Amino acid sequence: MPIYHTLGSIPPKRHTVFRKPDGNLYAEELVSTEGFSSLYSLVYHCHPPTIVKSLGEPYSVEPKIAREKHLRHTSLIGFNIKPEDDYLKSRKPVLVNSDLHISLAAPKKSMTDYFYKNSQADEVIFIHEGTGTLKTGFGKIKFAYGDYLVIPRGTIYQLEFNDEKNRLFIVESFSPIRTPKLYRNQFGQLEEHSPFCERDIKRPQDLETIDAVGDFKVLIKKQGIMYPYTYGTHPFDFVGWDGFHYPWAFSIHDFEPITGRLHQPPPVHQTFEGHNFVICSFVPRKYDYHPLSIPAPYNHSNVDSDEVLYYVDGDFMSRKSVVKGQITLHPGGIPHGPHPGTVEKSIGKESTEELAVMIDPFRPLMLTQDAVDIEDESYHTSWQINVE
Repeated sequence: MPIYHTLGSIPPKRHTVFRKPDGNLYAEELVSTEGFSSLYSLVYHCHPPTIVKSLGEPYSVEPKIAREKHLRHTSLIGFNIKPEDDYLKSRKPVLVNSDLHISLAAPKKSMTDYFYKNSQADEVIFIHEGTGTLKTGFGKIKFAYGDYLVIPRGTIYQLEFNDEKNRLFIVESFSPIRTPKLYRNQFGQLEEHSPFCERDIKRPQDLETIDAVGDFKVLIKKQGIMYPYTYGTHPFDFVGWDGFHYPWAFSIHDFEPITGRLHQPPPVHQTFEGHNFVICSFVPRKYDYHPLSIPAPYNHSNVDSDEVLYYVDGDFMSRKSVVKGQITLHPGGIPHGPHPGTVEKSIGKESTEELAVMIDPFRPLMLTQDAVDIEDESYHTSWQINVE
C-alpha cells in the first residue's frame, strides 16, 4: 500500500551520518523494488545486514504438478489439509501458474526457531481461523479472522499464533501486490468511490529493536529453492525506518460492498491486483433492488480467465452444499453458473451473509498433487438436471 510510514529513529537527511550512543555508525540499508523505480524504504540497523555465518544445503520446494492441462470444474475441500506444527511445512500449494501460487495452510505452532523470507514473491495471507502477531523488523501487526496480511517480497518475518487452531489461504504473487488501479487517483490515493480507504489499512506498530548477536536461522525462498542461511545478528535489529515498502494488513470485514438496482459484476468486489490476476472480496451486502432483479449470478463464460472462489463463511445462494474452506475452480473455456433451483430461490431475497475470497487469473491454473488429494471428484456433475 503506497502510504508513507515511519517508525523509530532516523536521521534528518538520508545517506548521512547517524551514530549510536557509543559513537559507532548505524548501518543504513535501502530496500528497493523494481530496481530504483518503484516503492522503497530506508532501514537503519544496529549491525550490517550482511553478516552471514554459514549456509545450509538448499532444497526444492517447487509444487508437484499433478494436472497441468484440464478443462473441468473442480472443487477442493480445503479443511481436509491436515494441521502440522511447522508453519512452512504446513503450506500446501494447490493451484499454480507462472504469475501466482495459491496455497492452504494449517500451522499449529508459532515460528520460534527460524525466520522466513520470500525473495521471489509478495505474499497475501488471508486469516480464515486464528489470531496472532506478524513480526518483522518494520514492527508488529496483530491479526485476526478476516485479515489479509500483505507481506512484500524480501521481508523477513515470523508469525506468532495465539493457539493451535489456524487456517490460512495464501497467495504468492510474482509481481507486486497493489490496490486496484480503478480505485486510485494519479497520486495513489484511494478515491471516494473505493470500497475501502487508507483509514482501513493497518500498518506496522510497536517497533522493537532487538540488538543481539548469535546464530539466527533465516530460510530464504528464491526460484522454488529454499536456502538456509545463518546470520550473526538478529534480523529485527531495526532502530528506525521510513518509506513506502513494508508489510500491512486489511480486514475483509472493512470492505464496503458496492450494490445497485441490478446484479453488479465481479470487478466491484476487487480488493488487490497483481500482474495477470485480481483478488476480490465477497462480503455481506444488500441485494439488487430493481423490482424484477435476480440476485443470483448469471451463467458466465469466462473465456480469458479461470475463476477461483474460496468460501469463508455464511450462506451462498448460488451454490448447494458449500463448506468452509472449500475452493472451486471454474476454468476458462467453459461456462459456469448457479446450481439448479438457486436462481428461482434467490428472487425476492433482500441480502446475503456470504463471505468469500475470489481470484481471477488470466493464465490457466495447474493442480498440484496436494490439490488432487483433497478433490471432490463429483463436483463437475453438480449442475445436472433431468432434461427429458
